[in-house]
Amino acid sequence: MTRIAVLDDYQKIAEHIVDWSTLPSDCNVTFFNQWIDPSNLSNELEQFDVIAAMRERTIFDRRTIESLPNLKLLITTGMRNASIDMTAARESDVIVCGTSGSSYSTAELTWGLILSLARNIPWENMNIRSGKWQTSLGIDLEGRTLGVLGLGRLGGKVAAIGLSFGMSVIAWSQNLTDDVASRHKVKLVTKEQLFTDSDVLTIHLQLSDRTKGLVGEYELGLMKESAYLINTSRGPIVDNAALLNALRAKSIKGAGLDVFDSEPVSEDDGFLNLDNTVLTPHLGYVTEEVYRIFYTETLEDILCWLAGDPVRILSGS
Repeated sequence: MTRIAVLDDYQKIAEHIVDWSTLPSDCNVTFFNQWIDPSNLSNELEQFDVIAAMRERTIFDRRTIESLPNLKLLITTGMRNASIDMTAARESDVIVCGTSGSSYSTAELTWGLILSLARNIPWENMNIRSGKWQTSLGIDLEGRTLGVLGLGRLGGKVAAIGLSFGMSVIAWSQNLTDDVASRHKVKLVTKEQLFTDSDVLTIHLQLSDRTKGLVGEYELGLMKESAYLINTSRGPIVDNAALLNALRAKSIKGAGLDVFDSEPVSEDDGFLNLDNTVLTPHLGYVTEEVYRIFYTETLEDILCWLAGDPVRILSGS
């Protein structure tokens, strides 16, 4: 019997979005619809030969991997997962495979957050339902400056939409060149200029040792009081305490956050009590189209591994 665990299926969609019956009859698939407490992870998963993880929701560090004696194949949706200790996986003879995905869904959500803040959509939706009418004043995006922190595949899509709104678009990251910026019709600026000049600053970087805490008290202090910060990338790229202080002091106008230091967020998370934030529960990739890609290729990863010919093997495994 090959035991397969599909983790973090919060929407209870994984079981039905692809045909798991194509697996051999000696495979048994268990779908986990609830978040597993990390302290109980080993007990919950020790029986499984294959684990399919959803993005970086579950941390597979060395201790966890070494506590799963039956684990042979670990799959992550997407082709990167900073929550997996690839060295520990390799040393434990665990193959790690990934899937493709789409950057459109996160780019679209980024603009949902921007528009929600600029036009006060969540608040006006709430107010109209309680009998109130036109309680706030929004802003136009045309003519304002969009700052893109990280002009890769996703940042480039966000920048293109900003241009279509008639915004001036500027960008910076450690490796960004004039040539790349020009191809996106974006102006390359210094890091300081990015934070100083942006009316909306949106983050599209990978989480790494050099990007963790990249947006801190100094950077937030450069921003306009009228500026918005958007993060659909990874929570730890922004210094949590510094952002909370800036939002509480109204030294920036607001923030749209889809990602957090700890997910799911706890009931006492400070961002939940602020009136100048729009918050979503890491929905950037949570669409029917993306999930269909994720689970179709997760199933394919398992079938190919069972056939002795694994695909989309991630480096280090």
